Amino acid sequence: MKPILTLFLMLITTACFAQQPPNIVYIMCDDLGYGDIACLNPQDGKIPTPCVDAFAKQGMTFTDAHSGSSVCTPTRYGLLTGRYSWRTRLQKGVCQGFAPCFIAEDRPTVASFLKSQGYATAIIGKWHLNFLFLAPETGKQLTSKEHNKTGPIGAKIPDGPVHRGFDYFHGIHHAGSMKAIIENDRVVKHDDEINFLPRCEKRSVQYIDSRKGNQQPFFLYVPLGSPHTPILPTEEWQGRSGLGPYGDFVMQTDHTVGEILKALDRNGFTDNTLVVFTSDNGCSKAAGIPALAEKGHKVSAHLRGAKADIWDGGHRVPFFVRWPGRIKQGSNCDQLICHTDLFSTVGEILEVPVPKKSCEDSVSILPSFTGATITSSRSGVIHHSISGHFGFRTNQWKLALAKGSGGWSSPKEEQVNADAPKAQLYDMTIDVGEQRNLYREKPEIADKLLQQLTAYVYDGRSTDGPVSPNDVGPEMIKLWKSEGLKSNLKLKKKSKSKRRKKKGTLKE
Repeated sequence: MKPILTLFLMLITTACFAQQPPNIVYIMCDDLGYGDIACLNPQDGKIPTPCVDAFAKQGMTFTDAHSGSSVCTPTRYGLLTGRYSWRTRLQKGVCQGFAPCFIAEDRPTVASFLKSQGYATAIIGKWHLNFLFLAPETGKQLTSKEHNKTGPIGAKIPDGPVHRGFDYFHGIHHAGSMKAIIENDRVVKHDDEINFLPRCEKRSVQYIDSRKGNQQPFFLYVPLGSPHTPILPTEEWQGRSGLGPYGDFVMQTDHTVGEILKALDRNGFTDNTLVVFTSDNGCSKAAGIPALAEKGHKVSAHLRGAKADIWDGGHRVPFFVRWPGRIKQGSNCDQLICHTDLFSTVGEILEVPVPKKSCEDSVSILPSFTGATITSSRSGVIHHSISGHFGFRTNQWKLALAKGSGGWSSPKEEQVNADAPKAQLYDMTIDVGEQRNLYREKPEIADKLLQQLTAYVYDGRSTDGPVSPNDVGPEMIKLWKSEGLKSNLKLKKKSKSKRRKKKGTLKE
């Protein structure tokens, strides 16, 4: 009877979707660790997050949700396109602005798709996917160097969010150019960085208020710039957490989420709005992770690593979904999901096929909302560190093609013992903290995962669908990033010794 009942409920739910498309609000924090949300880290979480905790009780908590990368730009690309960013020219790191948009002009985004289905679309917050700045008088392309990394007031943007499916944009490019406030396709003012979080809160609330009485569904994407550096809680929040500026900033971010949810409530949108709260990757070392740990707060909870790393602390993220009447309050889901899954999910919600040249790495997680199993041709999720080290995760196993963190945490690649395995394999069902490397003990499993990862990387997609080649040739996507690292280190040491000899400081 159970499968029949589940199917019946899903049919009823699908009928509701078809009659009344839901509003969609996707709130994504910046560098918020898995352990920074109190309800996810009851033992070692010391930062109060009452708004998000209450939100979690109203919907579903996903305990195994991941970003496509452990840093900003790649995650945002994957979220909006349903495709991993290393399929483009971005093989490591993040972008810095003053360059052409990473999302190709002809590539569909979640926003352009929803817009084609009658949605109003808006983004309020941080873009971080590159765009150009043009001089308002001449149309000349401006450079980062000549403008101190900040777009001048009046500069025009020819390839920003409003050219990639959004009707409205208010925000910034990234934290390094936070002073330049952009409205749609122009820099409208320069403002102090400390004002950006309050600005996101105010503009998001205003946008929701402006939709009152409007029957057109809306998609509001709120990529907050907090608690990323610069860590600047406003005066009223300073000292609140007792853990320093980072704890205060997380608390202020939690308050902002609460204000957005209140705006949905008072305008009568709650019952027909799908709201997602999450983060783009793990907590940054800039937060002062050791100092926070000394005060009892573990930013990654029980997970190993943090932002930039291939370990789960780098890319396993808080992920809560609320949709009254469709998602059971206080429910949990331990199925493996990724930010890239948004695109296919909204397609299934609307019962509309996703566009061609989209969703190569996207799977609909809609079945999980009713407690059912997610069905997919994808056998796992691909991870990527800041340095481009690959990882591959199935329900049980995780393979990391790195000797160490592949990021900022110790041991880094050059800090690992020379005789260490060249990769890592963990049984995530019994070792979520990634402490026992089974790479040498279970070579057959490691080899099977490597073969699947290799196929997904070079075939251009990890799901069934039309042929969709990567934007770059196979020679550009290097699976084993640490190969040759040891010899490079030897060369560096040799070069240093020669310099010391030349100065007469090294004895023969």
